[in-house]
Amino acid sequence: MIYILGGIAVFALVFGPTLWARGILAWHGDDRPDFPGTGGELARHLLDESGLQAVKVEATDEGDHYDPSDKAVRLTRENLGGRSLTAVAVAAHEVGHALQDSDKYPPLETRTRLVKSTHVFERAGSMILLATPLLGALTRSPAIIVIELGAGILVMSISVLVHAVTLPVEFDASFNRALPILDKGGYMPKADLPAARRILKACALTYVASSLASLLNLWRWIRLLR
Repeated sequence: MIYILGGIAVFALVFGPTLWARGILAWHGDDRPDFPGTGGELARHLLDESGLQAVKVEATDEGDHYDPSDKAVRLTRENLGGRSLTAVAVAAHEVGHALQDSDKYPPLETRTRLVKSTHVFERAGSMILLATPLLGALTRSPAIIVIELGAGILVMSISVLVHAVTLPVEFDASFNRALPILDKGGYMPKADLPAARRILKACALTYVASSLASLLNLWRWIRLLR
């Protein structure tokens, strides 16, 4: 019974923020005829107003994001062409990342450098961890096992570090950049700002779930090889 309750608690902790965020984004996803433009149009306007005409606004099937390498704000098609509260808030959030890039915001620069090598490190870490039992059996050396295990866990920890750095980047984009822009610029009625705040919080909390999932994955490997 304790294990079942523990499993439920872990599931809620890891996946709860993602489910909540998706629910918030869907709840405010209906088109608003009173909005003067789409999410994509707002993103283009905000970028131009900030002197970032070179930053592109593009459609994507891989989730809303800003690509600092390609200097592009990428929005899902429903947010690019939609006039919903979600579309407008998400567009402002991604423009917030473009502003961070323009300002050379240190946490964003750190995350960008780490992300480029994360996938390579994760694959290497998995291979090292999987090879540890075989190498231990062949060499019968406890030192080899300790070294291999330590190296593998260290490499896999890079993913955890990336997500840890991501959190302040996301909250800054939402609350220090996007929300003030929407409020002071008058891009939506004052009555919609509380809902916009919830949407922007949902954008950030998606990465909280990713952080917890990375920690859970690392703990799973450590437990597996104990």
